[in-house]
Amino acid sequence: MQHDKVLILDFGSQYTQLIARRVRELNIYSEIHPFNNPPKHINDYKAVILSGSPMSVRSKDAFHPDLSEIRGKKPMLAVCYGAQYLAHFSGGEVAESNTREYGRANLSFVKEDSFLKGISIGSQVWMSHSDTIKALPENGTLLASTKDVKNAAYKIEGETTYAIQFHPEVYHSTDGKKLLENFLINISGVKPDWTPNTFVGETVEGLKAKLGNDKVVLGLSGGVDSSVAAMLLHKAIGENLYCIFVNNGLLRKNEFTEVLEQYKGMGLNVKGVDASARFLDALSGESDPEKKRKAIGRVFIEVFDDEANQIQDVKWLAQGTIYPDVIESVSATGGPSATIKSHHNVGGLPDFMKLKIVEPLKALFKDEVRRVGASMDMEKELLGRHPFPGPGLAIRILGDITPEKVRILQEVDAVFINGLREAGLYDKVWQAGAILLPVNSVGVMGDERTYEKCVALRAVESTDGMTADWVNLPYEFLQKTSNDIINKVKGVNRVVYDISSKPPATIEWE
Repeated sequence: MQHDKVLILDFGSQYTQLIARRVRELNIYSEIHPFNNPPKHINDYKAVILSGSPMSVRSKDAFHPDLSEIRGKKPMLAVCYGAQYLAHFSGGEVAESNTREYGRANLSFVKEDSFLKGISIGSQVWMSHSDTIKALPENGTLLASTKDVKNAAYKIEGETTYAIQFHPEVYHSTDGKKLLENFLINISGVKPDWTPNTFVGETVEGLKAKLGNDKVVLGLSGGVDSSVAAMLLHKAIGENLYCIFVNNGLLRKNEFTEVLEQYKGMGLNVKGVDASARFLDALSGESDPEKKRKAIGRVFIEVFDDEANQIQDVKWLAQGTIYPDVIESVSATGGPSATIKSHHNVGGLPDFMKLKIVEPLKALFKDEVRRVGASMDMEKELLGRHPFPGPGLAIRILGDITPEKVRILQEVDAVFINGLREAGLYDKVWQAGAILLPVNSVGVMGDERTYEKCVALRAVESTDGMTADWVNLPYEFLQKTSNDIINKVKGVNRVVYDISSKPPATIEWE
């Protein structure tokens, strides 16, 4: 089935991925390409969206896209920088704002137009710019204003070209999805037929044709991406998919056994390999975070290769690569790049093993991966599992790694995570975990003085991990969790809660 596609030209905006995801929410397939490296076949796309940018159109270094194959020939929506670009270089005027126009605003004028159908005065929009459009471009017609931004939306007469100063892709723009629907479906005629069910059907058929009777090896991590990739491949090639689930000794308490049984219950051809001792030996005495990561990656490759070599005639390596991994290093400011991010569970393997690569999820965002998994009736517990760092607890134990420290943190983490589940809070948190700090603190238990470990609890809410806010967990929950940890986990006498957001902090401590 041929799907209508939307092209998003990226000018380096922090919100570009959000545009693509909002379009996907309309069941429309969208792709992101740098403005300076657009796809060769523009005619393959039904409509085009120009993203925002940190750059000013008034700068001598302003980004100049080649719109000769787009403008006037295809429906086009210009967002923020795109709207200013059309104005500045087409007979209008863009000037520096007197004040930075950032944050929530409300539409104070809305012209009746199919582009703004269902959107009324008072609708909240999100502004993020330091320049402002003083005069519209040639043939420009004003469509909407806010109290401080007169030219908040306009269209070009004689073309299917629309421009907005605000960002419809962020959730602060309350009618942003409606505006995108108006432009893409009602005006541009894009068919909303990109659904999880059609993706599964088309992907499975494509994998059957691509792989035939070949054998494929996949390193499972217990996470959503590798699990959904495994199920798609399993539907396509069955027993010819060989899954390897490695226990590096740094997983959550009982996770290796429980997840392995879960995978077997899904019908996967999976082998569990307990290499805990091998990983802990490689980490012995090492406290530097990057060296810990490299040691874990090296040993994983060795273990995985040992196991893969036991499979006769394997030709393909499957990866759970998703779309943000593909576009993460493709920057409008840094130029085009075909580099795909290395993953913790397969880092270095393509060159190391000289296998062909198959990536069934590389067109999907994380939320789409979950929806695809749900359409295949995968367990909610697996699909809703919090992200977990590839190096596991090694980067949540600050300093060197010992079996005793791993035991302590596994116990603490289990109390915290199980407590979140029991309190009905687990699904309200994007990621949670515990960190074992490299300090001892004085405490009192009974009549005895103690000198034991301090642990930090961390819970954040996020959409994609790029930014994150700490979660305001109920005091009663934190009180009970702290008591349970100190009473049940030998070696811990103090619990603290991390209330840092990202940025400036990161989600993990190492």
